[in-house]
Amino acid sequence: MMQVGADRVRQQIAGILTAWGMAPELVETTAGMMVETDLMGVESHGISMLMMYERMRDAGALNLQARPRIVQETVCTALVDGDAGLGHPVSVMAMDLAVDKALAAGIGMVGVRNSHHFGAAGVYARRAAERGAIGLVTSATRGIMMVPTGGAEPVLGTNPIAFAAPAGRNRPFVLDMATTTVAANKVKVYDLKGNPVPAGWVMDGQGGSATDPRTAMEYLHNRREGGLSPLGGTPEMGSHKGYGLAMMVHILGGTLTGGSFSPIRKRSQKPGDPENIGHYFQAIDPGAFLPEGQFQSDLDEVIDVLHATPPADPAKPVLVAGEPEDREREHRLREGIPIPPALDRHIRDICGRCGAAYLLAPMETRSA
Repeated sequence: MMQVGADRVRQQIAGILTAWGMAPELVETTAGMMVETDLMGVESHGISMLMMYERMRDAGALNLQARPRIVQETVCTALVDGDAGLGHPVSVMAMDLAVDKALAAGIGMVGVRNSHHFGAAGVYARRAAERGAIGLVTSATRGIMMVPTGGAEPVLGTNPIAFAAPAGRNRPFVLDMATTTVAANKVKVYDLKGNPVPAGWVMDGQGGSATDPRTAMEYLHNRREGGLSPLGGTPEMGSHKGYGLAMMVHILGGTLTGGSFSPIRKRSQKPGDPENIGHYFQAIDPGAFLPEGQFQSDLDEVIDVLHATPPADPAKPVLVAGEPEDREREHRLREGIPIPPALDRHIRDICGRCGAAYLLAPMETRSA
């Protein structure tokens, strides 16, 4: 598998977005968020998303000249219209605005409507923690993937939620998760690599697991029956909790913001209509509750206790949420971002269709 330097991946994404006609400042933000996602090991939401974005562009549903704008605002809240563009620029704007409000008034809540896919929710929650605020992110989704507990067909999406809290000595606590057992694009990554899908991720419509990657993709994208299980997998293992979390995420990210609910939208959606995805960004200033620095110090103590937990495997110490991604980021900055052959072929084809230069190359080739 080819290992490509992060800057080269960023340049490749930027080159394709530019060839598609995206404005330079939007290209910079979008490419930066996408490569950051790949660096943290969330391969399903980084450069591999260009295939889906190309389909959206070709269908006329994506506004590459989008200019997000605030449509209503109070001291602590705002509603932003994404102008039917990719979700990365409007999400950076919204998270930064939420933090600005939190640092001024204690809390900030910003909703986004009329957006599209925004990548990984965790990269935006991390922006809040980097500025000393607690961040919460939820999003509605464009797809219909999750089979609700007790149901036979999918109704909900993967409905992601992310939460980040700043520490002092330690790295921020960052929880970034789908409310399904696994994100749908993780199945895509398994398909690109030709690896069997773990049992329990994708249901076949009769309650069994689809582990062949091609078959699993069929159930997710081309068949009415089957789909992703809610977090928990089965009712006996608590799938009703994942189902409930997914609804909470949609209520904040979709219903509250005026974003669409996919099963309703797709009844009347015409070719070329935008998805009207909604997102929700919340920031809290710990200083509104505690003396300066106490929250970070107390969280450090909590994390230290967790780190000190005797591990079941001495070779695998106990970590907290966010640390695996931090370690992967450090590794990939040194060794490069892995690009499987199938994805490389897709990128070459996209470059050929839009006229962008193909720029991916192994790190050792690039540095020679």
